[in-house]
Amino acid sequence: MRHYRSDSPEAMGRLVALTLMADGAIDASELKLLDSKETIRRLGLSDTHFDQLIHELCDDMLISAHRTSAGHLELNTQSIDLLLAEIKHPVLQKQVLHTMLDIVYADRELSGGEAVLVSEAMRLWEIDLHEVSDFSVPKNHLRTQNQNELAYA
Repeated sequence: MRHYRSDSPEAMGRLVALTLMADGAIDASELKLLDSKETIRRLGLSDTHFDQLIHELCDDMLISAHRTSAGHLELNTQSIDLLLAEIKHPVLQKQVLHTMLDIVYADRELSGGEAVLVSEAMRLWEIDLHEVSDFSVPKNHLRTQNQNELAYA
């Protein structure tokens, strides 16, 4: 998997893209949710750049993911952890997790892949579900100045 700068729009966007694909397909209700909340723009990405991230993720998964007997690609926990580890700031972690949960619930179904991804994020980032109820991606993308401060871009 390629590496993106910690807490960057690309690192957060890749996790959003991974969540979209975690159930095996990108559902129209998930895309509608992203549009209605302007999630991609709020992450600091253009639609074109987000589409590029999706393609890069697919390319990386073809190289590094395990193919199941049904033909699906699955990332192991270590690979998922590496992607999650690129989000270091606790506020950004909660915002990304909130977005991931929105995507998971958009089609009113929880697949095994979605459950693994969300539970791994909660475990690695040490976040309880109630902690993300008031978080969403801000109107202006947040970037970190250092480990303890946030500034609006």
